[in-house]
Amino acid sequence: MTTLTMDVLNKIIDAFNAHDVDTLVDSFAEDGEFLLAAGPDIWGTRLKGKAAIREALTKRFATTPDIQWTEGKNWIIGDKALSEWRVTATQPNGDKLDLRGCDLWEFRGDKIVKKDTYYKQIVK
Repeated sequence: MTTLTMDVLNKIIDAFNAHDVDTLVDSFAEDGEFLLAAGPDIWGTRLKGKAAIREALTKRFATTPDIQWTEGKNWIIGDKALSEWRVTATQPNGDKLDLRGCDLWEFRGDKIVKKDTYYKQIVK
């Protein structure tokens, strides 16, 4: 089993910025889950399994084709990782998205078991 390394994490983050759905989905364990920051439950929206994750990522990249995560900082502690970032995009309604956030990652070897996303809310 491959161990989580910064190279593994950077490959995943690069795939997000390249909108490489195949690499991203392959980076998740079969039983992996992706917890989105927004949603109807206290954990946001839970995407469980590769099919649900593929569908959500495909839709995200289609509706926000310029989405990018920049200004990243990453840490690995055993089988867990933390990523801080800034995300920018043009939303489908034309509004600009520009937020700071973080991901809490859990891995089994080099596969994502859980990706839990949090971001700042802008209140005007």
